[in-house]
Amino acid sequence: MLKTNLPQSPPLTKWLLHILLCAALGSCTLPNTKTEAPQTIANDSILSWISLGSNSEMPLKQKSELLKKAYIAADKSTIDSARIKYYSRLSLAYLELNDSSLFRSVNQKAISISKKLNDTIAEANAHWDLADFFDTKMIKDSSFYHYSEAQKKYESIGDKYLSGRMFFNMAVLQTNVKDYTGAEINAFKAIERLKPLDEYLRLHRCYSLLGSITKELKEYERSLEYFNLAEEYLSEIDDEKTKKNFYSRLQNNIGNVYKDQGNYKAAKRYYQKATLNQDSLQFNQPSIYALQFNNLVLSRFKLGDTLNVFKDLETVKQIREEQNDIEGLSLVEYTYAEYYLSLKDTVNAMVSARHAMQHAEQGSNNKRLLASLGLLARIDPENSLKHTERYIALYDSLVQLERQERNKFTRIRFETDEFIAENESLTRKKQIWTGLALGIFLLGVSVYVIFHQRAKNQALRFQQQQQTSNQEIFDLMLSQKQRIAEIKKAEQKRISEELHDGVLGKMLGARMVLTGLNKVSTEEALLERAKAIAALKDVEGEVRAISHELSHAAYHNINNFITSIQELLKNVCTLNHLEYSFQYDESQDWDTMKGDIKINLYRMIQEILQNAVKHASCKNILVSFVRTNEEIIVTITDDGIGFVSKSGKTKTGIGMRNIRSRVEKLGGTWEIDSVINKGTTITLNIPLKN
Repeated sequence: MLKTNLPQSPPLTKWLLHILLCAALGSCTLPNTKTEAPQTIANDSILSWISLGSNSEMPLKQKSELLKKAYIAADKSTIDSARIKYYSRLSLAYLELNDSSLFRSVNQKAISISKKLNDTIAEANAHWDLADFFDTKMIKDSSFYHYSEAQKKYESIGDKYLSGRMFFNMAVLQTNVKDYTGAEINAFKAIERLKPLDEYLRLHRCYSLLGSITKELKEYERSLEYFNLAEEYLSEIDDEKTKKNFYSRLQNNIGNVYKDQGNYKAAKRYYQKATLNQDSLQFNQPSIYALQFNNLVLSRFKLGDTLNVFKDLETVKQIREEQNDIEGLSLVEYTYAEYYLSLKDTVNAMVSARHAMQHAEQGSNNKRLLASLGLLARIDPENSLKHTERYIALYDSLVQLERQERNKFTRIRFETDEFIAENESLTRKKQIWTGLALGIFLLGVSVYVIFHQRAKNQALRFQQQQQTSNQEIFDLMLSQKQRIAEIKKAEQKRISEELHDGVLGKMLGARMVLTGLNKVSTEEALLERAKAIAALKDVEGEVRAISHELSHAAYHNINNFITSIQELLKNVCTLNHLEYSFQYDESQDWDTMKGDIKINLYRMIQEILQNAVKHASCKNILVSFVRTNEEIIVTITDDGIGFVSKSGKTKTGIGMRNIRSRVEKLGGTWEIDSVINKGTTITLNIPLKN
């Protein structure tokens, strides 16, 4: 099978691309995408576990444990938009971890939820992951299908870059099964989408692929034209390291064109360019370096330059063995065989050819196996017929297999196009019926509006009048309570004055009279007078104490609004076994606030307490009132589990909408400060002068 020497994107690049897509398009989605309160990935435990589990430097066991932990936590999430984001990241992480079972499970969930949420980006990413998975498992038709599905999703949202990348991946698969016509078509589709974006590296890879395709078709002139275009785009890349690596592969591919033509002199020149000053390639990508160096050695001895050929081949073989590159060992043994054959050493040539065949069988490289069998048929006359028969049988089976694969790809394209056409037809019919139904519906709505609008207006006016009446009644009740409180204070003050000025004065006079009688000198009289004076002092002290207590109560505010809040707190918290605290300034006259402020404050506090009981799982609640000349600040704090809202917006339940409506009606503002596992604080700022 053809190898194009065009590596796929490294997993890290794709992982970063997932993150950037989710950040740019919201999840999304990113699947996502892909809304919650703003929170960095570092603060999200699940995403942190996934990020750590994707770290290539971490031991495999720890990575597996972290990803498993994230998977379990993601399953427990009740927010679909968050789950799709977790599953999308987990899908890619398990793909890189090569855990087939968990990858398929997570990927299936990612696709299912993304379809449910209509999250196109997340669904496309999940198909992309699945295509890569099937590609690694050598299930080419399934891989092709899912690349195709991902491409359609990216195209539908106008992402030309990723759509082009999917076309390129499809073209690579088609090249590997020798569907060269289909591969060319998809490569040009990729170029069509990438050219306006100035994606020079991607365009370089597309033209390199076209060069490899036309080389296999033996259209050598076209192949060289495509490789020249690939070199032009490569020269536009700013990253020198990337440019150097791809330049080396490009020169090797051009050398392959000349080698297939039998022009070893030109091939040698390009192989030398590929390996020139490539010390870093030898250490960073030794397998590629070994391939290029092997080609250079082959072209040299084909031109009659046998100096150091054996030594250079030993170097290549050593690199292949260190990398455990079975397919590479097959190639180097094949080169050994050709080298020995050029020296007419048929014994060693046969040994090397058999080693090449064994390595090809072990590595399941049918292309190398065919080449080895063909070589053995030439240099092993005794078994030539056996090698030839096996060569023919293998060739026929490969042709049949490749034909089946191409037919599968064609069927996938046909079924996809047919499905699209059928969907378009159904869409048109649906649009017609929808238009008719909408017209009938609008006609019915118009009739309904004409006949019932007046009745609705009357009901609305009645409701408004009722609300106004309710408000007036409530204000009247509060005013009546306030007058009663004022009467109580006046009465307390009057009693205090009576006790102080009347009873206390009389008692004082009696004490003074008795004090004057102390002049009587009899012992008995003195004793009795002392007792009477002591009793009067006690009465005086008692009356004075009563007077002070009543006087203090007269100036102490009796707050009916505060009492209502206290009763509310007591009822809610006692019923739900919660501890509560209510802080307010007792010196303030809270009942002087307008009725609509008191009514709305009461209702908002009531709603917030109910929310805390239902959702917060708290044990303590603190309510605080602070009043200035300009506004009243109400703070309600619980020590519950907290919550995270989406994209910086507060939750949009009916209760929260009612609170927002009441705050806006009073011309005030409100804030929610919630921290996971630390509680929630809601602050209401209500102006007193509106």
